[in-house]
Amino acid sequence: MKGVEIAVDRVTRSYGEFKALDDVSLTIEKGEFFSLLGPSGCGKTTLLRIIAGFDYPNSGTILFDNKDILAIPPEKRQSNTIFQTYALFPHLNVYENIAFPLRLKRIAKATIDKKVKEYVRLVQLEEHLYKKPSTLSGGQKQRVAIARALINEPRVLLLDEPLSALDAKLRQNLLVELDEIHDKVGITFIYVTHDQSEALSVSDRIAVMHKGKILQVGTPYEIYEAPATRFVAQFIGETNIFPCTVLSCEPYEEEFLMSVEVPALGQTVYVTDVEPQAIGKDLYFTVRPEKVRITIYPPKSSSAYLNVFRGMIDEPVYSGFQSKYFVKLEGEKRPLIKVFKQHTVFLEDGPDFEWKDTVYLSWTAVDGYLVKDTNR
Repeated sequence: MKGVEIAVDRVTRSYGEFKALDDVSLTIEKGEFFSLLGPSGCGKTTLLRIIAGFDYPNSGTILFDNKDILAIPPEKRQSNTIFQTYALFPHLNVYENIAFPLRLKRIAKATIDKKVKEYVRLVQLEEHLYKKPSTLSGGQKQRVAIARALINEPRVLLLDEPLSALDAKLRQNLLVELDEIHDKVGITFIYVTHDQSEALSVSDRIAVMHKGKILQVGTPYEIYEAPATRFVAQFIGETNIFPCTVLSCEPYEEEFLMSVEVPALGQTVYVTDVEPQAIGKDLYFTVRPEKVRITIYPPKSSSAYLNVFRGMIDEPVYSGFQSKYFVKLEGEKRPLIKVFKQHTVFLEDGPDFEWKDTVYLSWTAVDGYLVKDTNR
């Protein structure tokens, strides 16, 4: 493996009274595609800059393969950084932009030519080799920046929101290409983004950050399906989330089955968890919109732990591949539940449900999840 293992050990960075990073620790495996994900101001770019050597912590250390690198200048850290602004030389063509780091090292001309063409092929820019940056699209410019960063053969590539200036479709295409490039070069990638769909698409693991802290580290599946806190549940994708109190807890197959009181829903809800929760504990109950089944008639199920609600469609939103329904439940408080229904077959007569339809919503105990009652 060509990459490097990176250990961030209790790093804190303050600017006056503002604490950008608050005692942050994590380990990034060698050759991993690792994303730092969070809203603006959460500390992810500050952490990337400290790893790159452009900033320094007030306390804590950064280790590359167990070696403290804080005293090493940026150009000697075996890392390169790609920014969202491309930072290409406008007067140089694609070939010369990519060759520039090697020319600084006074590498032999024949070696430069061989390596430039190798990395141009890697980013699929052979037809644009002698064009100036002004004639390239945003995606092509970013691929030039990627090739220029990789030609130095760093062990770590740091990417600071590299796709944020591109339109949505181009961003998705380049994201796939970036993942393929990572697979080919095999070095460690650290990817900073505020876009959860980007992080979920390409990451081996993700660290979700908020207010200078890391709230959860896990695979995309773990982060989405098993969020650790209310903030993670709400930030990653869309969800329905309500305060709740645990009423009962008992073993159930390999997990624990709980009944929780959800005042906003007006009834008890069944939910499973891998850990037991204390009776009377205040938590948050969450269920993803795609886990909620929507039907005209009451659902038929042999499970005693099926959660069933009746309501009326308050707002249907058709978006081609799926419909999103906002359903107002029956009862005194009449909360809204979001439901996603995938369109898996041809809709000859349009979507199945319309505005003002009375419907039943249901989900099993295993479809929901309990998270900490904190948004920090």
